[in-house]
Amino acid sequence: MEVLSSRRINRAVLARQLLLERSGLPLHRVVERVAGVQAQYIPSAYVGLWSRVEGFSRDMLTSSLRRGSVVQGTLMRGTIHLVSRADYWPMAAAIRQRMRDWWLQLQPSGVTSTGMEELADRLRESLASGPRKRRDLIAELDIDSATWSGTAFWVELVRMPPSGTWGSRRADLYGLATAWVGPDDASPARGVDLLIRRYLSGFGPASRGDIRAFTSLSLATIDGALERLRARRFADEEGGALFDLQGAPLPDGDIPAPTRFLGTWDASLLVHARRSLILPEDYRARIFHTKAPHSFNTFLVDGQVAGTWREQGGQIESSPFHPIPKRFRRDLDEERDRLRNLFR
Repeated sequence: MEVLSSRRINRAVLARQLLLERSGLPLHRVVERVAGVQAQYIPSAYVGLWSRVEGFSRDMLTSSLRRGSVVQGTLMRGTIHLVSRADYWPMAAAIRQRMRDWWLQLQPSGVTSTGMEELADRLRESLASGPRKRRDLIAELDIDSATWSGTAFWVELVRMPPSGTWGSRRADLYGLATAWVGPDDASPARGVDLLIRRYLSGFGPASRGDIRAFTSLSLATIDGALERLRARRFADEEGGALFDLQGAPLPDGDIPAPTRFLGTWDASLLVHARRSLILPEDYRARIFHTKAPHSFNTFLVDGQVAGTWREQGGQIESSPFHPIPKRFRRDLDEERDRLRNLFR
């Protein structure tokens, strides 16, 4: 098997995350290409797409959410993601049973799948007439916040615009996915294949463990999908097996990487993409730690996190972790100036 250097894996993930070159694809296609966009804090999703989409404006995402070509819901790892309308049900079907089993394992004895099914039926009745606020649904169902979070694995809900957009950031208006997206017509098997294909499209080449960390699927399920996808095989520098889609881009490790600004919890920095070294291990604890549960905005120089940034009074203030080499400073300054326009 061909051995891929860490540098080449870094460039491959940057290319697939559209961080080497912005894309001119329609927004829902971009979201598919990068395996969804995390959206715990919705302005960060706007920033992440601004760094990946040519000519991006805030209205592009807001309009896509209002039209429903991009959908906002709880999916992989129980976190909020933006995905395309076409991908929503396959992804939900792929992870549904796995997430239910995981959630039940964390609950006190007495919480059962049957009880959650009954609660889901009541929630569907509450939403039959249209979207409602989270606080009203919790009060009507007489449940706590932890139980509310679990209902997402028994009845699929989407965040309904205008909530969860730049102009209305609190994503607290919920509707039934069957009403907003369409009927649930995806099989788990089809969903698994699509989810793993999307993951490799956005983050490959990757190990079975990387795929499991992103999808929460079992290794046996992942192995079956990789066989059906006829995945290409590589090795990393330690001899570990990596898998990839046939024909997926593998740029040379020496290709230049432009400066890019990312929002909080950008998926390219999470543990499943650790081998890409977009977030150097020496800096991981500075971005993700218990005293800062919301994480930090970051910027990339030469394909790696080099510091944090924040918007303050219409200005972008950056805080480098180390001196920025002179050859990258102009690119950093110009990209920072362009980012200001997103906040105007």
